Amino acid sequence: MIRDAINIKKDDKVKVIAGKDKGKVGKVLKVSGKKNRLLVENINVVKRHTKPNAQNRQGGILESEALIHWSNVMLMCNKCIEPVRVKTKTLDDGKKVRICRKCSEIIDA
Repeated sequence: MIRDAINIKKDDKVKVIAGKDKGKVGKVLKVSGKKNRLLVENINVVKRHTKPNAQNRQGGILESEALIHWSNVMLMCNKCIEPVRVKTKTLDDGKKVRICRKCSEIIDA
């Protein structure tokens, strides 16, 4: 499998640009680099029917977030307050940072 360069990290704010949740904004909970997928808060919520077992005595229908491909989301800029493309820049001290292409604001804290 080809691994793409994902410029989205955990705790980033992203906006969904494709799929059933298009237009929604959420926080990234988990990044799965090998699968090129993200787990985003309250995005791609799926229902799972479960039987009663030792952990879940009642059983029933459980709702949880499922992974979404990283190409279906865009990073949100804190200054622009809209989804933006990102470029990387190396600072004088050798640290790499992500920069907003619209307002040239540093996205990394």
